[in-house]
Amino acid sequence: MSSTIKSISNPKLHLDILSESDLEKLHQATLKIIEQTGVRFPSKRALEIWKQHGAQVDEATQIVKVKGEMIEEALKLGNPVYPLAARDPQQDLLLDDNHVYLGTDGCGVQVKDLQSGEVRTSVLQDVRDIARIVDDLPEIAFNWVPVSAQDCPPETRGLHEIKAIWENSTKHVQTESIYSLSEAKAAVEMATILAGGSEALRERPLLSIMQCTAPPLGQDGGSLDAALVAAEAGLPVGFMTMTSCLTTAPATLAGNLVVGNAEVISAAALIQLAYPGSSFFYAAAQTASDPRTGSYTGGGPEDFLFGAATNVIANYYNMPLSMGSFATGAKQPNWQAGIENSLSTFMASVSMSDMLLGAGLLHGSRIFSFEQLLMDCEIFDIVYQMMKGIEINDETLALDTVHAVGPGGNYLAQKHTRRHMREIWLPKYFDRRTYEEWAEKNDDGRDWAREKAKEILRSHTPEPLDPKIISEFDRIISALEKG
Repeated sequence: MSSTIKSISNPKLHLDILSESDLEKLHQATLKIIEQTGVRFPSKRALEIWKQHGAQVDEATQIVKVKGEMIEEALKLGNPVYPLAARDPQQDLLLDDNHVYLGTDGCGVQVKDLQSGEVRTSVLQDVRDIARIVDDLPEIAFNWVPVSAQDCPPETRGLHEIKAIWENSTKHVQTESIYSLSEAKAAVEMATILAGGSEALRERPLLSIMQCTAPPLGQDGGSLDAALVAAEAGLPVGFMTMTSCLTTAPATLAGNLVVGNAEVISAAALIQLAYPGSSFFYAAAQTASDPRTGSYTGGGPEDFLFGAATNVIANYYNMPLSMGSFATGAKQPNWQAGIENSLSTFMASVSMSDMLLGAGLLHGSRIFSFEQLLMDCEIFDIVYQMMKGIEINDETLALDTVHAVGPGGNYLAQKHTRRHMREIWLPKYFDRRTYEEWAEKNDDGRDWAREKAKEILRSHTPEPLDPKIISEFDRIISALEKG
């Protein structure tokens, strides 16, 4: 039986990180960049769309310069509220700017093996195993393809991955691994079969497509073509900027935000010009490069601020946001992972980012860890409880109970206590044992999380996919592999 999904909604806590004046300055700077500097669109189809609408297109450089008015008018066409549908309709997710959903992240290329603990290359079976565990976890609302199935052919790898997830989870599937025209057409055909027809898929999109930009100020050609195919079929499409201070963006946080914003909203405008009313989401995972090495940090105060600021920017454009919030830079589940994932998740949640990504990933989205996945769920659960705030009413003030107990009494035997005691948060992986028991057992939350993952794989059986649909999926993938 599928798990009941937890999501943050109607929060008591809020964060104001950018003023209206700040947003307007950032927006105007973004339009100036798109109009005067331009963004590279290395796709014949994308360039044709821009030319048809009067943009300035340089065929040699593939750089497009667009008037700010055209960008603004195109962005008004987008669909701001839509569902991410699941195989189990009870697990459909509404993107309405009032929910925060947690997903896995991708696409890692290594896995910390659940049995041996060794780090190895990721394979298709890992995709299956992670999807089956995710299916059982109420904190995880949707599947983002978590690791690369590197034992599958590159030209159909993304199709094998989404098939494996649909076979092992009833939750929504989102992927960043579909970035060619042929694979996108095949993915849409698979989703159409699963939905029961093209109109049914439009009404309940069982697949959403994430694409990455190519910073600074660039797009990927295959990703553009794939996104256009998906948008034509009515699938939600998002573009993620991963601009990094010092290397692919200016050193300043504001400069990073404006470069990344130019990448995302120029892609959004293209999609809306091609297919007005499309369901588009803003996606971001900005960070900073380490000044000592130039390497991707995957965690730090810059990331936490970006996590909060980007949601305000997405709201400015009336778009849902998919935010990279977990995916710590730590190499293993440790104190660094806990701090980075806690702060990034809190900052993104308190600003109500619609989709949070990264659960289970280490080393800046390179290594998947089953232990980290479950401990990240615990972090999300803590934030989930915090976001409820404190409710003040006659029942919660408990004056009658206070009077009944009086000075020096004890509240354990009170009916009020029995009514509310289950509201107190209880950890799964935090260690609250006595020091003596801890010293004797010599284990910790990582061990418990690892054993829990093993238990889920032993005991949890997701709702099976119709064998006829599996056969159709195999036919589509095989046809593409045969060319």
